[in-house]
Amino acid sequence: MIGEQRPSAEADGKYGGLAALALLALGVGVASGLVSALFILALGQADRVRDAMVDWAHSQGLPGFAALALACAIAAAAAAWLVRRFSPDAAGSGIPHVEAVLNAELPQAPYRIVPIKFVGGVLAIGAGLALGREGPSVQMSATLGQLIGKVFRRDWPDCRALLAAGAGAGLATAFNAPLAGGIFVLEELVRRFEVRGAITALGASATAISVSRVILGDAPDFHVSALVPATAATRPLFFVLGALAGVAAVGYNLLLLRTLALFDGMTALPAEARAALVGALVGMLAWSVPDLIGGGDPITQRALLGADAFALLPLVFLFRLGLGAISYSAGTPGGLFAPMLVLGAQLGLFFGEACQLALPGLHIQPEGFAIVGMAAFFTGVVRAPLTGIVLVTEMTADVTMLLPMLGACAMAMLTPTLLRNPPIYDSLRERTIERAKARRGL
Repeated sequence: MIGEQRPSAEADGKYGGLAALALLALGVGVASGLVSALFILALGQADRVRDAMVDWAHSQGLPGFAALALACAIAAAAAAWLVRRFSPDAAGSGIPHVEAVLNAELPQAPYRIVPIKFVGGVLAIGAGLALGREGPSVQMSATLGQLIGKVFRRDWPDCRALLAAGAGAGLATAFNAPLAGGIFVLEELVRRFEVRGAITALGASATAISVSRVILGDAPDFHVSALVPATAATRPLFFVLGALAGVAAVGYNLLLLRTLALFDGMTALPAEARAALVGALVGMLAWSVPDLIGGGDPITQRALLGADAFALLPLVFLFRLGLGAISYSAGTPGGLFAPMLVLGAQLGLFFGEACQLALPGLHIQPEGFAIVGMAAFFTGVVRAPLTGIVLVTEMTADVTMLLPMLGACAMAMLTPTLLRNPPIYDSLRERTIERAKARRGL
C-alpha cells in the first residue's frame, strides 16, 4: 500500500532481540523460583532441627546448654569457613555485591557462589543468627541470571538485565511478593526505568512466583486482623511515626556499620573464630529466649497481631537491633530485609499502643501502626519507599494502610536525608568494593 511504513531490518533485529531476552527472563524466573523455594524449605527444616535441639538441651540441663552453644558455634564457623575458603563475595546480604556488579564496579563472582550461599545461609540462619533469607535468594538468583545470559551468549547489556531480573525474582520468591521484586530492580538496583529492565524484571518475578507457589503454596507471609482505615484525626500520627522510623533507621545504619568495623578490627581472630563466637552467643540465647532469635518472622507476626506486651516492646526492639548487627558482622551469608521488618513492626506497634493510651478517644488500632512501621523503617534504612510499601502490602495481603504508608514513608525518607545519612546499601556497597580490592591487592 502506498505510504505504508514497514519496520526496518534494524528494528526487526532490535525487537527480535528483545523478545529473545524476554524468553530468557522467563527461564531466569524458573531457575530463581526453584532454587529460592528450595532454600526456603531448607531453612524451615533447619529451624525445626534447632527447635528440637533446644527442647533436647533443656532436658539435659547444663550439658545440654553447652552442647547447644557448641552446635550453633560450629554451624556459624562452618558457614564462615565456606565463605572464606571458596567464595568471599558470599558474605553478608549479597545485595551490595549485586549492585556493584550491575554498576560495573566489580566483576561477577564465580558461579560456585550459588552452592556456597545456599549451604552457608542454611547453616548460619539455621543456627539462629538474626539474618534474612532474602539476601542469599537475591544473590543466588542474580548469579543464575548472569549464568543463563552467558550460556546463551548474550552481550553485557542483556546479561546485566538478566542479572538484575534474577535478583528481583529472588526477592519476590523470598517474600512471596512478585510486584515488590520487579519494583526492587527498578528502584534500588538499576535506579532508573528501562524498557528491557522492566520487561525482564517483571517476567522473571512472575515465573519465579509461579514456580515457588507450586512448592511453597500461595498464602501471604503474614496474617493480619481486619483493619479499620485511618481517619482524618489519626493520619497525622503516621507522619510522626515516619519521622521516628527515619531517626531509628539512622541509628540502625550507624550501629550496623560500626559493628562491622569493630569485627573487621579483630584481625587477631580468624573469620571462623569470630563467627563461632557469634554462634555460641546465639546458642546461649536460644536456651533462654528461643523465640527471639533467627530471621524473625514469628516476632513480626506477633507484632502484627498485637500479641506482645507493651512494656516488652522496647526491650525486644533493642535486643533484635543489637543481635542483628552482631549477626551480620559474623561474615556468614544472610540478609537484612527480614530483620528490618521485625524492627519496623516492633517500633510501629509500640508507637501505636502509646498513642492508644495517650489518645483513647481516637479509637486507635495499634496493629495498623505495626504494618506502617514495617514499610517506614525499611524506607528509612534503604531509601526505597515504593519497594517497601509494595513489599509490606503483598506480605500482609492488606491494602487498608496504603494511604498512611505514603505519609509515613515520605517522612521516613526525608528524615535521614536531612540528617545526611546515606542509604545502607550504598555504604555496604562501598565496603564491599574496598574489601574486594584489598583481596586482589589493588
